[in-house]
Amino acid sequence: MEISLGQWLLILFLVVVPLLYEWSATFKYFCKMGFYNGYILFLAILVIPVCALRGRNVENMKVIRSMMLHVKYLYGIKIEVRGTENFNIKEPYVAVSNHQSSLDLLGMMEVLPDRCVPIAKKELMYMGTVGLACWLGGIIFINRKKTDDAISVMSEAAHTMLREDVRVWVFPEGTRNHSGSMLPFKRGAFHLAVQAQVPVIPIVMSSYRDFYSKKERRFTTGRCTVQVLPPMPTRGLSADDVPALTDRVRQAMLVAFEGLSGELGAPQ
Repeated sequence: MEISLGQWLLILFLVVVPLLYEWSATFKYFCKMGFYNGYILFLAILVIPVCALRGRNVENMKVIRSMMLHVKYLYGIKIEVRGTENFNIKEPYVAVSNHQSSLDLLGMMEVLPDRCVPIAKKELMYMGTVGLACWLGGIIFINRKKTDDAISVMSEAAHTMLREDVRVWVFPEGTRNHSGSMLPFKRGAFHLAVQAQVPVIPIVMSSYRDFYSKKERRFTTGRCTVQVLPPMPTRGLSADDVPALTDRVRQAMLVAFEGLSGELGAPQ
């Protein structure tokens, strides 16, 4: 029986790809990241019809979270959570977290409190099924390139938090940080907390260097610890106090980050 060119190419593909996956860490990295992004797009397709029944509603974040919780098992990532008792306050709050990569989504979904929505860059809204799922989940979109728009969104977010008992999750570094530490914090989240007079709850995800490095093109199995730190009150503070509050929160998070990462043996 003759084998066509297409069949030869298929056989070659089925032989070469598994070998490359086992022998090349770089190839494995791109395969795993490609699947990660593609799988999230697929999960968004499944989530949209369910969330659409409510329309745009913060309660849809429960559906999104439940659909994401299993992803860590696909990648062999063990996530330990500490300090969730610090979420046990009745008033709204602003949760702030360090931002290392798109894998932060796994840690976020592991601890995301009820009625809590992230603040995300506006570009995410236009990312097909993911953007629509995020919109239905009540995620707050902000245009970081237009200061006036960002201030307006933050002001509206402060009113929404108090009026609808909503919590907000912010990455104050403003962008992903692969350096193994923390970038300086932008002050928007802290202005929001002070304006609404609600606590700031810092959340720290340990370094991924044990199993993931974008620079080295490495993605294996590993462990991550997510620690929720005690709330930092803002009642009585004014805009003048925001710089000191920002520094205080960042320092507490940096100490926790270095401690957690040291426990896992991640290089600093």
